[in-house]
Amino acid sequence: MSERFSAAIQQKLALLPDRPGCYLLKEQGEILYVGKAVNLNNRVRSYFSAQPHSAKVQALVDRVDDFDIILAATNLEALVLESNLIKLHRPYYNIKLMDDKHYPYIRISLNEPFPRLSVARRIENDGARYFGPYYGTAAINQVTGVLRRIFPLRTCTLSLPAAKPLRPCISYEMGQCQAPCAGYVSQDEYMKLVDEVIAFLRGRYKPIVAHLQEEMGKAARELQFERAAELRDSIKDVMGLMEQQNALQTQQVDQDVIAVAQDGLDAMAQVLFIRGGKMLETRAFALPREGNEPLDEVIDSFITQFYEDRLPAREVISQATQDLNTMETWMRKKRGGAVDLIIPQRGDKRRLVDNALQNAQDALQKRNAKAQVVHERTIIASEELAAALQLKQVPVRIEGFDISNTQGAQSVASMVVFVNGQPSRKEYRHFRIKTVEGPNDFASINEVLTRRFKRALAPDKPWPLPDLILVDGGPQQLAFALMARDSLGLHVPMFGLAERQEEIFLPSADEPVILNRHSPALHLIQRVRDEAHRFGITHHRKLRGKASIRSRLEEVQGIGPARRRALLSAFRSIRGIQEADVEALSKVPGMSRPAAQALYDALHTNEQADARNDA
Repeated sequence: MSERFSAAIQQKLALLPDRPGCYLLKEQGEILYVGKAVNLNNRVRSYFSAQPHSAKVQALVDRVDDFDIILAATNLEALVLESNLIKLHRPYYNIKLMDDKHYPYIRISLNEPFPRLSVARRIENDGARYFGPYYGTAAINQVTGVLRRIFPLRTCTLSLPAAKPLRPCISYEMGQCQAPCAGYVSQDEYMKLVDEVIAFLRGRYKPIVAHLQEEMGKAARELQFERAAELRDSIKDVMGLMEQQNALQTQQVDQDVIAVAQDGLDAMAQVLFIRGGKMLETRAFALPREGNEPLDEVIDSFITQFYEDRLPAREVISQATQDLNTMETWMRKKRGGAVDLIIPQRGDKRRLVDNALQNAQDALQKRNAKAQVVHERTIIASEELAAALQLKQVPVRIEGFDISNTQGAQSVASMVVFVNGQPSRKEYRHFRIKTVEGPNDFASINEVLTRRFKRALAPDKPWPLPDLILVDGGPQQLAFALMARDSLGLHVPMFGLAERQEEIFLPSADEPVILNRHSPALHLIQRVRDEAHRFGITHHRKLRGKASIRSRLEEVQGIGPARRRALLSAFRSIRGIQEADVEALSKVPGMSRPAAQALYDALHTNEQADARNDA
């Protein structure tokens, strides 16, 4: 045990149990890392031992001044708890999937008497059936387009069956809906169509093609040539989808194949999506590792995060796992049905894992090669910038500042941070202007820089000082920024960048510096300036939108202070109120149906105008 750790930490270490659970490594109350352990005593002690760590783990340990543990009854409970804690706190040192988008699913609302077809970004536990994910809008648009041409399922949000028959919409006229709203199809007939759609989405195309060919022949015999041509085009669409998929094996089963390649502290996960024995998609995910985890633990952590908002396939074929039974049980609960987790050693399934691993290694090599090129370009740009600005050292941390306002209203400043030429988004900050009245960018930049520098001098969690500060603007903006710096006795290098001619203004120069337009240094500071502007203007638009909605909320007749408080209590925010439908608004205590309708209309009438104003 190293003596450099506090008595409080050493006391906690002495009380660690030999039980499964999660541990949270902290710095001044901030959670830096969440981990899972079969034996908390062994795992947590390893961080504070005298044994050497990798550079990344040592950087983590150097910051830790406290830790907490949460006991779990089983390894499965610890696994689920770890996933939930990472999702809740998003600690800096944890594995985070770099491809953190919510990809779309096709949703069939089997929880309704007349199910409808829609696209969903998240899987909900709502009784609906989800298919996917589909990677990119082109992929899902192609599939939904084919579905709507072949299977006339409804896509509307009507609550059916209706109390009385409704008038069919244009989808019925176009042959893309059977109009259950009008009573033109029975529930039994409609559900047969739903079953065909589900079979199609599970990759069972051949019966669909055979049925379409039979219908096409029948139409031709009856001289319905236009109908026959439509069916011919539908067959062509389905065959096109089939041709895009590579047949992998004769076993018709849905599979996810997972492998991870490692290179030092870098790792890349590769997932092959196989549906009905056909390859639908392959996807790579970058995994920045903590440093000392074994491969099976890296894979398990990836799996729990990957399936956080996805459904596992019927078979999950993985390169490795710490505890097969625990992971399999967790995935079965997630899927709500049978899942087989397989760790193959030989045969066709092992070849699938090897294929995924080869793809992961290739993706990792390409990523590292690209990172090396970016690193070399950054070094050149930083050295050139240091020479152009006559800096004593090459800047590593550059901060950019920008002011956004509309005639002085909703004034906000943005601060962006670049480290080694790359944005460090976790350190971005917004500042609401507090002391300046009206549109005064000079005084605003002075206020913001003063507040930023005071954060660097604060005894509690000080912000690190940058090596260089970029101010968006000319000599006057720079002068007010320098006043803020000098008033606190600091010596951080600063410069202004004027957009029109890309002129660089320095405190000690009478004339601006103009770099070659192909200069790597110019491209670097342009990225910083443009990012500060983007970050500021995006936040400013949100503030304007909230102010506009709040104003409309106050102007709606019948929505007084009491109802406004009730609405905010129910929906937590102005945005929540805006996203609610009439039914949800009317259920708020004190709200009537007419008041809910009036509020809904007021909040949505001007949406298109707002969009034009922001364009």
